[in-house]
Amino acid sequence: MGALGASCRNCEMCCQDLEAYCSEKVFTHGSIDKHGEPTQGGFCDLMVADEHFLFCWPENLPMDAGAPLLCAGITTYSSMRAFGAKVTVISTSASKRQEAITKLGADAFLVSSNPEQMQAAASTMDGILDTVSANHPIVHLINLVKPLGKFILLGLPEKPPELPIFPIIMGRKTIAGSANGGLEEIQQMINFAAEHNIFAEVEVIPIDYVNTAMERLKKGDIKYRFVIDIGNSLKSA
Repeated sequence: MGALGASCRNCEMCCQDLEAYCSEKVFTHGSIDKHGEPTQGGFCDLMVADEHFLFCWPENLPMDAGAPLLCAGITTYSSMRAFGAKVTVISTSASKRQEAITKLGADAFLVSSNPEQMQAAASTMDGILDTVSANHPIVHLINLVKPLGKFILLGLPEKPPELPIFPIIMGRKTIAGSANGGLEEIQQMINFAAEHNIFAEVEVIPIDYVNTAMERLKKGDIKYRFVIDIGNSLKSA
């Protein structure tokens, strides 16, 4: 089960396999279910769930390395849905170049704090997926998008970004957002990841390390994702 625990299953969004956008959706954590009870998430060894919102998990896909696919993975997969594209990683730091190119397989790397690089890349990209959740300017990023291109917001910054209206209008560019994918789409992503051996980079931690992990997260002291080993944590408790 992913982030979504229930939906009405009858509305326009549900009928289009876009259950994440149902007005009556219930998340697996932090929502109120149909019985009026708060949902508690998956920090347990057993939980009651609606079978409609469960996924078939391939045997060759490790559960720890596959767990982030159900959140960050489907967020980017759902908004992209195009394979074979040339991928450019954009970062504020040049220190991430080596890993982006050699380990993650990016075709190119762009340092957003480098004016010369940004100017050279202006109007060269068909689309950008902005995954940054911290407050950050996006004017210089939108300038990278070609006319008729798309800029898709995936992160959730505390303050709304300021939009450069003139270049958006004059370039007929599209600003869009994407939160999650539907059930069918998530299953497709899981199967695709298993077939092509795509695993997330994770740091597995016991449940009693959660508070420390949260402090590290605030400091940015983690490369990718924490995954809590619930089963072994509860066995040792």
